[in-house]
Amino acid sequence: MDNTKEFIIDEAFKLFLNHSYEAVSISDISQAIGFTKGALYHHFKNKEELFRSVIDKYLYISGVDVDVETIRFDEFIALSVEQAKKIFRRLFSFSLVFTPISYLSFISDAFRHYPGYAEAQGDFVNNEIEKTIKVLEKAIQRGEIRGDLSPSLVAMNFFSINMGLAGNLVRNISIDDAIELLKQQSSEFYKLLKN
Repeated sequence: MDNTKEFIIDEAFKLFLNHSYEAVSISDISQAIGFTKGALYHHFKNKEELFRSVIDKYLYISGVDVDVETIRFDEFIALSVEQAKKIFRRLFSFSLVFTPISYLSFISDAFRHYPGYAEAQGDFVNNEIEKTIKVLEKAIQRGEIRGDLSPSLVAMNFFSINMGLAGNLVRNISIDDAIELLKQQSSEFYKLLKN
């Protein structure tokens, strides 16, 4: 049963990724997996429930797990870049063709058609920014970075740099090149902050 459910989720993901939530019907999914609609409904009560399962599997994003009291900001930056690399490699590993525009559309569908997804992602982002603020405050206290900076504004700028990774992928830069560019941008950002 679990293998069947995973198979349905995996096949539905391909359809949602390459088309859109609106364009994919239960009939399309049923035909792609070779099941009757009744067999499909045995595992998922409707298209919405299946879509939520697809999003939960394929768009799971985790933050950097660090001790905000002791980590240096340069170490935090390095871990953030590594985490971004893991996330993007995982996100794009499910597709045979590198299609960042399709992923952005898929993510947009998640925001529009998965109740609570936008709020959960907003909470995630706010928690990551709060974590970054704490790391920055400790870095200022230790003298690692300048004391005349606003930790909250710097944290938001740091988050914006990381979000730029998606834009670099849309510009058809490879994942490796986009990660390398993120690493260089983060390094330059750090140089501006150093004491």
